[in-house]
Amino acid sequence: MEKRIVECVPNFSEGRDKEIIKSITDAIEAVEGVSLLDVDPGEATNRTVVTFAGDPDAVSEAAFRGIKRASELIDMSRHHGAHPRMGATDVCPFVPVSGITLAECAELARKLGQRVAEELGIPVYAYESS
Repeated sequence: MEKRIVECVPNFSEGRDKEIIKSITDAIEAVEGVSLLDVDPGEATNRTVVTFAGDPDAVSEAAFRGIKRASELIDMSRHHGAHPRMGATDVCPFVPVSGITLAECAELARKLGQRVAEELGIPVYAYESS
């Protein structure tokens, strides 16, 4: 059976404060079964694109922890940057890599969105396939 691997590419509304970025990526990396692949901060846009992958359940948990940490650290009332933004976590797409379909990734996204709304009280908007 093919190993199930999903990639997640959340965009966090912080691209300048390296301590905040590190705290968010530490929360993601703390989940067993997840590999942090890239952290790409942008000073002008004041957002960081994070890429990680692994088992679908682990990736979903890591995404939740990253979103939670971002919500605790990023004050959107003081946020300024060249890129339009909706919240501390702007987007959080799941990308099928191996042994998982786009439809399954969309379901992961919907479940994560529901958890974020229920546990963190953050409004979530689904788009594209989800």
